[in-house]
Amino acid sequence: MIRHPSPNFTARRHGKPPDMVVLHHTAMQTCAAVLKRLCAPENEVSAHYVIGENGEVYQLVDEDMRAWHAGAGCWGGTVDVNSHSIGIELANGGPLLAFPPFPEPQMAALEGLLAGILNRHDIKPQAVIAHSDMAPTRKFDPGAKFDWRRLALGGLSVWPKVGAKGDFLKDARRFGYPVGNSDLEPVLAAFRLRFRPYATGPLDAIDRAMIHDLANRFAVDLTPDNP
Repeated sequence: MIRHPSPNFTARRHGKPPDMVVLHHTAMQTCAAVLKRLCAPENEVSAHYVIGENGEVYQLVDEDMRAWHAGAGCWGGTVDVNSHSIGIELANGGPLLAFPPFPEPQMAALEGLLAGILNRHDIKPQAVIAHSDMAPTRKFDPGAKFDWRRLALGGLSVWPKVGAKGDFLKDARRFGYPVGNSDLEPVLAAFRLRFRPYATGPLDAIDRAMIHDLANRFAVDLTPDNP
């Protein structure tokens, strides 16, 4: 663990410990460029951790403070995601480098970091989410090549089973996705990005069965957090 302090943080607005983790990719050319950007006061962005491609872990903000990584969006009833979450940035060029895979040293470092975070704060695996999950109309990270199933097999996230089918949008909302009156397209895209990254075409029975299982096992609190 390398301390690399950023000035870009505030106190958590609710005065409570974090209860979520949000995973991002950086979409920048190098890890050094990421650290420079997240530590520059004028940029007003940060994360708690950055993990380099070689597995080096940098801590920018203390876990009890509110880093500025999530932006607009919500998960379940949580609107101020920054106040509720720990943000982890994975150094990865994303669209700048044709969406490279996440190297083994980086994934192994993430697993170790996540295990510690979940244990320290009693965070449940279902509360480890993608940036694209909480902001499906504007974000797509960490992207299709991120191995969510690997995290789930290690007890660090969740993975759906295929069984009975339900109402996709109702179940997506119960699982946590921000669902409005006509949000099928972005919510379906965010769901597939994480759980069916190579699926195409309209909503199908597998989508409906998978989200129904997730909603039944991991329904979130939909009470607004009133930031």
